[in-house]
Amino acid sequence: MDRDTLLQHDQFFFQALIDADTTRLEELLAEDFVLVGVEDGAVADKAALLTLIASGDLRFPAIGSFPDEAIVRRVGDVGVVVGRTSMTFDNPDGTTFSAGSRYTHVFAADTSGRWRLLSAQGTALKP
Repeated sequence: MDRDTLLQHDQFFFQALIDADTTRLEELLAEDFVLVGVEDGAVADKAALLTLIASGDLRFPAIGSFPDEAIVRRVGDVGVVVGRTSMTFDNPDGTTFSAGSRYTHVFAADTSGRWRLLSAQGTALKP
């Protein structure tokens, strides 16, 4: 059950990025969420990510994931998903970036038992 639940939350996150659904992202992301970008290692907090998504400056036309390959672990109220994606996103400067990546998502269950994404980090895979 934990594996399925954490992978489902992974998919919720990816779909919210594709849909530019800031309401859903607000629900999914922990207040102290941190993103480390796959393209350049830049760090963004929840507010910065939501602002970029809401403005349309950062768009994700496509995110493919491979849940069957994911490594999923749970320790207490923390879940970790290590997976792989193929993604395309449009940067604020108008450039487009496409890459395969490995990612690590760290989730924590809040006091009501809902999983929130604490941290997301991606590493581009060499072609």
